Amino acid sequence: MIYFIQLNYEQDMRNFANAKRIVIKIGTATLSKEGGIDTEYISQAARQVSGLLKAGRQVVIVTSGAIGMGAGQLDIKERVADLKLRQACAAIGQPLVMAEYRKAFLRYAVKTAQVLLTADVFNNRKTYLNLRNSIETLLGLSIVPVLNENDSVSTDEIGSAFGDNDKLSALVASKIDAQLLIILSDIDALYDKDPRKFPDARPIAEVYEITEEIVKSAGQRGSAFSTGGMKTKIEAAKIAANAGCRTVIANGKVKNVIDKIIAGEAVGTVFMAKRKLSNRSRWILNSRPAGTIFVDEGAIKAMRNHKSLLPSGILRVEGKFDAGEVVMINKAAKAVSSLSSDEVESLAGKHSSQIKKILGEGRRDVAAIPEDIVFLE
Repeated sequence: MIYFIQLNYEQDMRNFANAKRIVIKIGTATLSKEGGIDTEYISQAARQVSGLLKAGRQVVIVTSGAIGMGAGQLDIKERVADLKLRQACAAIGQPLVMAEYRKAFLRYAVKTAQVLLTADVFNNRKTYLNLRNSIETLLGLSIVPVLNENDSVSTDEIGSAFGDNDKLSALVASKIDAQLLIILSDIDALYDKDPRKFPDARPIAEVYEITEEIVKSAGQRGSAFSTGGMKTKIEAAKIAANAGCRTVIANGKVKNVIDKIIAGEAVGTVFMAKRKLSNRSRWILNSRPAGTIFVDEGAIKAMRNHKSLLPSGILRVEGKFDAGEVVMINKAAKAVSSLSSDEVESLAGKHSSQIKKILGEGRRDVAAIPEDIVFLE
């Protein structure tokens, strides 16, 4: 009896009938071929996505490939290591990649829109909300947004912010409340160990919870022009899971792979959704912390019981941040600080009644309120 219940649950994991909003990430290795981009592949992807649109679903594409396309135009065969040259390749390749998407989708009378993003968009609450509004408007107009990291102007080392767009795709799926994230690359599935090192490695069809053992089974980085690997894909699946979104990681070169995934076929690895946090909590959890507030165990216990972070429980502060920025609390949680780093430092260990005397009237007497505190687990 237990066996059949488990079997039905696994089938439910791949039942995507109710997935009305889908994010599809197409990786560098999937899009690339010698000398540039695989236009035939984009055409096949456009055909499958247009079928989803006709079925009443909404689709966002997160694409890579700009650097590889630019490198092809410059006849560069090996991996580009120099940051400035990578930015130049991205600037050359991005309009070419977008032109191929536009041409492919127009065959099916589907309009596309380009959206270029940097990590700062997700870390700033205002631009984070603006992104949602933009994508919601495009989807409402039956347009397929095609997103990519803005590599040519990114202040981060290219690939470090999003990992070949794996993390970017998960952040977008979280932002727009997608029910399914599909990550397509040259990786067949998650294996119990690195298949490039161990011939007896076995694929894992379903993952119910991302444990330390699962993370350790991940291999190394991706192909020549990509910056991702299985580790970045697992991190993406974690982000999506906290938004109530399932993730499928599969080999993008499998024929009709999108159609097969949607039909529930056993392609790649499916990661189950975990908890569904509020949109604000997801923003806090996924934002880059500006600093760290170190607190005692009593403060941690109180916060887990949905209490505010009081200055009396603060031990010290690390880094410089303004009030309203996201910070780490020990290694246990993230929070929006009501106080700046200088204010936290001056109030550490003091009773709440002393805050108004030090900061003046009109200020909160807590360092963070319960609604702005999100534990990592």
